[in-house]
Amino acid sequence: HVQLVESGGGSVQAGGSLRLSCSLSGNTKDSACMGWYRQAPGKEREGIAVIYTGTETTAYRGSVKGRFNISRDNAKETVYLQLNSLRPEDTAMYYCVADWGRNAPNCLAQISDYNYWGQGTQVTVS
Repeated sequence: HVQLVESGGGSVQAGGSLRLSCSLSGNTKDSACMGWYRQAPGKEREGIAVIYTGTETTAYRGSVKGRFNISRDNAKETVYLQLNSLRPEDTAMYYCVADWGRNAPNCLAQISDYNYWGQGTQVTVS
């Protein structure tokens, strides 16, 4: 039984930083695409960053590239999203997502098809 539990959201001023964490339980042995989705009120959800756990390959949406960084701690079975240089338009609910059976090059493109989601953590930038 796969579970994803996010933490680390909050309120911050523009230009500030936050670190989101996603703890994975269940299938932690097989290589997975893991990533972060966000959805702002009145906007479509968007996948913003992924990591393929087998090779640590990462990919980012253009709007966050250079500002956000996704990483993984194998020992803690946790994926992190470091959010830097935050902007008001980054305000959204951020969800950790994961899936298995995909290849690294497809992790970002296929993020909308992932089967496992966390409950979300709110990020507010003012």
